[in-house]
Amino acid sequence: MIDLRSDTVTRPTAGMRRAMAEAEVGDDVYGEDPTVLALQERVAAMLGHEAALFTPTGSMANQLGLRLLARPGEEVLCDSQAHVVRAELGAHAAFGSVTTRTWNAPDGAFAAADVIGMAVPESSTHLVRTGVVAVENTHNFGGGTVQPLDELEKLAAWARESSVRLHLDGARLWNAAVATGTSLEAYGRLFDAVSVCLSKGLGAPVGSLVAGSSDLVTGARWWRKRLGGGMRQVGVLAAAGLYALDHHIDRLAEDHARAAELARRLAEVTPGVSMPQTNIIVLDLPDGGPVAADLVTAAHDRGVLVSLIGPRTIRLVTHLDVDDAACARAADVLCRLF
Repeated sequence: MIDLRSDTVTRPTAGMRRAMAEAEVGDDVYGEDPTVLALQERVAAMLGHEAALFTPTGSMANQLGLRLLARPGEEVLCDSQAHVVRAELGAHAAFGSVTTRTWNAPDGAFAAADVIGMAVPESSTHLVRTGVVAVENTHNFGGGTVQPLDELEKLAAWARESSVRLHLDGARLWNAAVATGTSLEAYGRLFDAVSVCLSKGLGAPVGSLVAGSSDLVTGARWWRKRLGGGMRQVGVLAAAGLYALDHHIDRLAEDHARAAELARRLAEVTPGVSMPQTNIIVLDLPDGGPVAADLVTAAHDRGVLVSLIGPRTIRLVTHLDVDDAACARAADVLCRLF
């Protein structure tokens, strides 16, 4: 099977498995796992922050960031397709006692004016105060969209004046950095909290981190424990993350190139193909054409796995485990189906 459902399906490489087997470990709940400490220190420095905390999942990293930034009763602003509001099962309301409002961004592209115009930064006896703005970069459901740095800088300047705090869901921030040449620090320093994921494009089996000030990360450690995320000899997983940082960031350019070629071929036979900026392709199927669910099933029967993300929308994601030949075969199958 050629699996293009997500970049989460990657398996550890042989080199990564060796690094995991040889990892020096300790008890991370006591803060004594040297490999975890090394990973946290390295990621914090890459993102331009004082500290970082290793978490089991990206959803937990986002929960911790927003929980520490948004006070109970405040609101989080994000776009309507953001992962934090669409795909984390309402965790921020359930655990953080915050509400959300959204703006529309069909392709996931962020514009500071959209947020500034709807925010309520001052306390009111009637209106919910905007505590946090959350931005996703790259944007998953928007098709791997890279957020414009100048728009993020406008948001950061406004937030500093208004005391609204900023969270970056940077699960695929590595892809944005590789696609644009913008440093991770240039993105990270604009936000009060940043989450990044190791188990998507970087190919680690488990793990994300949330970065921010030392005080924020201290609070995140307490809340991680409360949410059941305290881990013990987890250096075996942190070692996979360190290996990924050393070997799998630059190679993301290969995934981007494969996605571009796959999209080019699909665009020759059907409209509604997003031309990817990174490694995610979204297909909006035209009325009167194939039914999305039927197309997913037919592709599966021919050895290609793709994701159904809407009644007429399909997503394809290139990644470490899909090489040029596999992408070419997938394109052959999908083009014949169309």
